[in-house]
Amino acid sequence: MIKRYTRPAIGRIWTEASKYNCWLKVELAATEVLAEDGVVPASAAAAIAKGTASAERISEIEAEVKHDVIAFTTAVSESLKSQGLAEESRWLHYGLTSNDIVDTAQALQIKEASALIRTGLAALLAVLKRRAIEFKHTPTIGRTHGIHAEPTTFGLKLLNWYAEMERNVARFDAAAEDMRVGKLSGAVGTFGHLKPEHEERICERLGLKAAPVATQVIQRDRHAAYIGTLAIIGSTLDKIAVEIRHLQRTEVREAQEYFSEKQKGSSAMPHKKNPITSEQISGLARVLRSNSQAALENIALWHERDISHSSVERVIFPDSTILTDYLLFKTTDLIDRLLVYPERMKKNLESTGGLIFSGQLLLDLAEAGMLREDAYRLVQSHAMRAWKDDLVFRDEVPKDPAITSLLSKEKLDRTFDYSRQLGNVDAIFKRVLGE
Repeated sequence: MIKRYTRPAIGRIWTEASKYNCWLKVELAATEVLAEDGVVPASAAAAIAKGTASAERISEIEAEVKHDVIAFTTAVSESLKSQGLAEESRWLHYGLTSNDIVDTAQALQIKEASALIRTGLAALLAVLKRRAIEFKHTPTIGRTHGIHAEPTTFGLKLLNWYAEMERNVARFDAAAEDMRVGKLSGAVGTFGHLKPEHEERICERLGLKAAPVATQVIQRDRHAAYIGTLAIIGSTLDKIAVEIRHLQRTEVREAQEYFSEKQKGSSAMPHKKNPITSEQISGLARVLRSNSQAALENIALWHERDISHSSVERVIFPDSTILTDYLLFKTTDLIDRLLVYPERMKKNLESTGGLIFSGQLLLDLAEAGMLREDAYRLVQSHAMRAWKDDLVFRDEVPKDPAITSLLSKEKLDRTFDYSRQLGNVDAIFKRVLGE
């Protein structure tokens, strides 16, 4: 991922140096466990603990041998020989195959990245909850198909996002836990050289679980579920960003991104305040979704093991975790500093002259004794005429004897009282947030 979208902490996880350090951790854990069981000399574990893995040297060797794990083991062996530990170096990578190291070490990197993403998820949840409560009873117009529908509150809009993010957290926790597995079962997963209990102890030492069964690789359904979950999280953030972009439109202007004093919106038009953060979120979410397709393609491998998935994962795991971390940070800041305009919401709410209460009028007429089909036809005729002739629907309704014969002025006032339709807001918040 390019530096522009990479926050330092998660970026460091995916450096070549960090990757090789994880490989070395797996090699050391394996040697330690095997030494404890007398499979390799005790001196081997102590020696390999002194090994180093220079990314520069590994790159040089790989350019010749065309195999990164061989380049890695060669470089580590060189570092041991330079310390007079040539005899012990022969026990490095004992009984292991390349993907015993690669898959297990990748799980360590994903585990570390997941911890940062989990922190970002918690931060976004906290700010969504705080702002939802802040605007709990701030009335605004609800829209369906982009058209004014019935009243809602801005707090409910935020609460809806909060509830969706809670589901994303549950999905993420499950996907991250599913990825917390290693394998050290050899070239085709049969434990031809190590024992299952060795694998279990090595993984435990690394803070992982052993995959119950594997080929030469851990099956990629786990990886696809993880990358897919990041894509879903990104899509939720995209959903939030799209709504804010709509709310910031000049004709709507119910909310907008924070715009700093020295910020510029356009090179040509000094008046512009563009929703650039929301647009960035929407754009980068597309990358997460496209990566999920690549992860799905990785599930099917020739005879359950080829190398076609490897090159893909060198891209999609760093990029998807880095982008998710970045997008969570940007969305949290966006919501935290979002400028909200309740008066504009009220103005838009009342801009149609009461048309948004047509459904309530329909119900009140039916309750008062009019057949529903007749009530619908009557209310719709008034609504369409008010819309076409730019009349105030609320003022036109009391002029119709067919309506006033059933509904008194007091009842009509209640028909057009939006607080009536917002009487259950507290109950909805209680459902989501509890007491």
